[in-house]
Amino acid sequence: MKVAFGRKLNIEALSNMLCGVLHTSSSLDLTLTGMCTDSREADGSTLFVALRGERVDGHDYIGAALARGCPAVIVQRADAMPADADAAMILVKDTEEALCVLAHSYLEAFPCRTVGVTGSVGKTTTKDMIASVLKESMPIYRSKGNYNSVIGMPMSVTEITEECECAILEMGMSGRGEIERMSRAAQPDIAVITNIGTSHMEMLGSRECIRDAKMEIALGLRKGGYLLLNKDEPLLRGAVGKSYRTLYVSLSCEEADFFAQNIRMENGCTYFDACWREGRLENLSLSLMGRHNVYAALYALAVGLLLDVPKDAIRRGLRAYTPEGMRQNLYRHGGITLIEDCYNASPESMRAALDVLQAAATGRRIAVLGDMLELGVTSATLHKEVGAYLAALRVERLFTVGEGGSLIAEGAVSAGMSRDCIFECPQKEDIDALCKALGSCLSFGDTVLVKASRGVKLERVIDYLKKNDQDIL
Repeated sequence: MKVAFGRKLNIEALSNMLCGVLHTSSSLDLTLTGMCTDSREADGSTLFVALRGERVDGHDYIGAALARGCPAVIVQRADAMPADADAAMILVKDTEEALCVLAHSYLEAFPCRTVGVTGSVGKTTTKDMIASVLKESMPIYRSKGNYNSVIGMPMSVTEITEECECAILEMGMSGRGEIERMSRAAQPDIAVITNIGTSHMEMLGSRECIRDAKMEIALGLRKGGYLLLNKDEPLLRGAVGKSYRTLYVSLSCEEADFFAQNIRMENGCTYFDACWREGRLENLSLSLMGRHNVYAALYALAVGLLLDVPKDAIRRGLRAYTPEGMRQNLYRHGGITLIEDCYNASPESMRAALDVLQAAATGRRIAVLGDMLELGVTSATLHKEVGAYLAALRVERLFTVGEGGSLIAEGAVSAGMSRDCIFECPQKEDIDALCKALGSCLSFGDTVLVKASRGVKLERVIDYLKKNDQDIL
């Protein structure tokens, strides 16, 4: 990972921000333009951070970084620095924790308002939709892609420029304590928890424990800040704090602080009315389909109103939002409609994607689904429930990949879907047979949903369909 600093920083200022001990024989005015955690990305003005991981220790690659001209390194083991190294060294207790210290210090030195976003599903969509709204009214920064870990988020903070008035930062997790560290580093003025799902059940064991881990985002909230929650999630109701105000969004409860009415989907777009105590915006539009995306839009509207974004700018920002990467891209290709949603998957997002398939299709509905990872002991049950949901929607054909995919197929059959309508590929490493079977099955006007956890790499199916479209239809 490599980031470019939003402002040029000299080695002395960086050492002070890190609360580290600086060892250098060169000038304290040594200017650095960025930092990296991969020695292969090092260069003559980039700081190398030696991180210790479960399998790889960055300290073993200091020499490689120095060979590429790296002028300075952050270490937690002084003995890892070559004795003859002509480079500055900043010694810290723990290099990973030091990144959060750096992020906090950076925001103290170059203050701007911050919005923190976490949740089981929809973090990136919500972050990007908030950014789309806010940038209509002010200079903003949003963390890139999925830079949402205890390494990625604090590193991304150092990209914030002097002109930025608000930074929108995504916060993910793999276990307890990580979101707290990121939130205390970022000290958000507004924090958002999109929902509580079943991702990370393998690590945390229950939805209640997942809720508790997500609620850590409130621990870093600035005094007088706002915590935005989903009122339609029972586990998030009644979450209050003494130093911040809790506000709720909802698609069904008109007692929420921000709620949606008249949700409808037409021609690949979603329309709705947004209501709150002080006002209403009618016929707002999103250039993607799905009721679940209205939650992200309500969060974006709420953040916009709290930060005094004009209503017309909120409307423009919501309309301008488009998903990036492999997140719910819906488009025509040849004679079929593709719903490309290969970035990640959970039971909640699977059901939401199947709802989009249901709403978008004018012809046959075909689902290509694979494993949902990190679900722990509940994995089999949750995969089968997705299959049952699919069968209830009467999806015409199902193609599955991986062991989890076979469980989805089992759930679909148990709920009444004919096994003749299902093709299974238990080995996710080899999906050639599935691609060929899918290709031979397609007809003009079909709508195909392709979705699985990122580790399944189900975009291979999309690539096949694009390369062989002339032979398929």
